[in-house]
Amino acid sequence: MKFTRHIPNSITILNLLSGLISLTLTFEGNYVYAALFIFIAAVFDFLDGNAARILNAHSELGKQLDSLADVVSFGVAPGIMIFQMISVQCAGSCNVLERMHITPYFAMLIPVCSALRLAKFNIDLRQEVNFIGIPTPANAIFFASIPLVLFVQPGLYSLIHLDFLVTFFSNTRILTILAVFFSYLLISDFKIFSMKFKSFAWKGNQLRYIFLISSFTLFILFFLSAIPIIIALYILMSIFFQNYIVE
Repeated sequence: MKFTRHIPNSITILNLLSGLISLTLTFEGNYVYAALFIFIAAVFDFLDGNAARILNAHSELGKQLDSLADVVSFGVAPGIMIFQMISVQCAGSCNVLERMHITPYFAMLIPVCSALRLAKFNIDLRQEVNFIGIPTPANAIFFASIPLVLFVQPGLYSLIHLDFLVTFFSNTRILTILAVFFSYLLISDFKIFSMKFKSFAWKGNQLRYIFLISSFTLFILFFLSAIPIIIALYILMSIFFQNYIVE
């Protein structure tokens, strides 16, 4: 077997390794670096698919390995991160569910629904062009952005400071609701447009171009605080323009 055929799977293993490092950092309470390794895993996830296409190195092994890596990096890693963050915030709460430490377990829906989402993706032929349900990397990036909003000072890189997001994501109940809502989106039947360009023509890529321009503008304005807004925009555009998304 040619060496080049091993390259995509090697990149997938780096995705898996990044997810495992993220988990370790979460257990150490280092949420910012744990979040960064989820972003790194997303980069490797993007690269392995492209490497497989360029090198014509698709294989059933690679497909299954990719799903297993994604379960860890984009399901278990963000799920445990949100579990830990909710657990810390539950300390001293007067809410019964929080005081009994039940609320954090809603975050376990993230890895469970991520696994279901990935299993469905592997057997659903409708998802060759676009997606049915929010992709697991997008879901993971949303939750990985929360520690960045909470614990990274925007500094000079942000033209506009969104202080309300810190208050928003600091609320235990908000985090719990987000965990449940995004878990539902993972396994929902909503059509979600992909960012795969078959051509660079405007026709057929309107949503992609509008999303990219909007995302770039938001990032310039808000820096890291723009990331959860960009993911929310991605979902809202997909939901509002269901009829324009081809399965």
